[in-house]
Amino acid sequence: MANSGLWVGILTALTALGASYITARATSRAALVQARTTTMAEALREQRDRRRSTYREMMSCAHAFSEVTWQIDDVDATRDREGKERILTQMYERIGPTIGNMNRATHEVRLDGPAEVSAAAEQVRQTARRVQPLLKALISDDGPERRHEYDAAYRDFRQAFVTFVGLARQALEVEDQEG
Repeated sequence: MANSGLWVGILTALTALGASYITARATSRAALVQARTTTMAEALREQRDRRRSTYREMMSCAHAFSEVTWQIDDVDATRDREGKERILTQMYERIGPTIGNMNRATHEVRLDGPAEVSAAAEQVRQTARRVQPLLKALISDDGPERRHEYDAAYRDFRQAFVTFVGLARQALEVEDQEG
């Protein structure tokens, strides 16, 4: 009988040790999963914040570009040719730096992605670059054909910008749902 009590004690101790080992492993795995989940969530949050900042900078650069192009209304309101040329020249001088800033912002978007948003940012940049020489052409020739080309290029820019904003918003919304 003493032997059976000893065996029961040994089995009970081994069962307790086994259960303790299994519990410790499960707890360790749960802690590891939680740490990985927390790390992943933090990385996604940082990525989303970085992208949001990058996208805002791109939008700010596109807006600064648009502010220059909107001065075309002032050109239209000016009656004398010299006044028109002066405003167009000022616009042309101001548009270059805005495109330079947009180039930099586009490169940042390329780094932060995703690919669809990067491609849309590049399209915004390219369409803005097409407006610049057409603006210069208006300085010496403000005929209806040149103006039509300028207006069409600006509409292409606006459409590219609207597409960029939509894709950027969509990319941030997907990340918000994942995070």
